[in-house]
Amino acid sequence: MGIMPSNPELGLASMYRVIKKSGADRVSDDAADELRKVLEDVAEKIARQAVELSVHAGRKTVKSEDVHLASKNILKL
Repeated sequence: MGIMPSNPELGLASMYRVIKKSGADRVSDDAADELRKVLEDVAEKIARQAVELSVHAGRKTVKSEDVHLASKNILKL
């Protein structure tokens, strides 16, 4: 996993909500923080590949299809 940035991009409160919406009655601080780390790592990989796809297509703008294709590749969907 990548190095955790000093200023996380994703909010911790959102992680609690995601886990609770998935059925948890209670969520530990460590669980919410770990989910944030994992999601930020995956998001960074997807974003990096989406940028590569847009550059390969000769564009400076990353489009939704770049993100979609990158996510399918990274997540093997």
